Amino acid sequence: MIKLVNVNKFFGDLHVLKDVNLEVAEGEKLVIIGPSGSGKSTTVRCMNFLEEPTSGHVYINGKEITNKNKTKMVRDNISMVFQQFNLYPHLTVLKNLTLAPMKLHHKSKKEAEELAYHYLDVVGLRDKAHVYPSTLSGGQQQRIAIARALCAQTKIILFDEPTSALDPETIQEVLDVMIKLAKENITMVVVTHEMGFARQVADRVVFMHRGEIIEEGTPEHFFVNPENERVRQFLGKIIR
Repeated sequence: MIKLVNVNKFFGDLHVLKDVNLEVAEGEKLVIIGPSGSGKSTTVRCMNFLEEPTSGHVYINGKEITNKNKTKMVRDNISMVFQQFNLYPHLTVLKNLTLAPMKLHHKSKKEAEELAYHYLDVVGLRDKAHVYPSTLSGGQQQRIAIARALCAQTKIILFDEPTSALDPETIQEVLDVMIKLAKENITMVVVTHEMGFARQVADRVVFMHRGEIIEEGTPEHFFVNPENERVRQFLGKIIR
């Protein structure tokens, strides 16, 4: 579903991604871990051209994303859940969820609302349909953001550290929703520091350091016997 080939990204003189090669299979749950500043979020943002690679190629479902086709390619294939929710504060929860299906996918208001209520049920927040985002906790807002991504009905959802802006009490409620989603045939790419989630949900874990993928494997491999010393150092006490 996703293929990165020799992707490099510079911000000025800063070389953030260095010849990143990565493939994600249909339905796979890929978790990207690593220290802050290692290029994890930039990698995910290159997948949907929120950041355009300085060089290299990005393919979605076998077709290369270009400047000419990126809007349609991303709209048709990829949704994203951000660190900071990015809900429209002047719209109710229901309107946040129905906006894209109606404007971008030309669904009727009735169809869009049925879809919205369905995914509000999935994230356990149907009773919040008519409130504004500012009245919700951070965890609730992020669950709404996940419901909004689901309303786009894309085959791929990217998660960029979806719990990093939350307080410890609300992190688990968001992770529980993501664990439920992982049982569906959705391709998920998740940047996270939540090692328990990675261990429970990932089909494959990728470790990034200084803009490069330095190790990848199953959760069992990573959390039992990683090969790279930098990975062992990072995981620290988690390894038994």
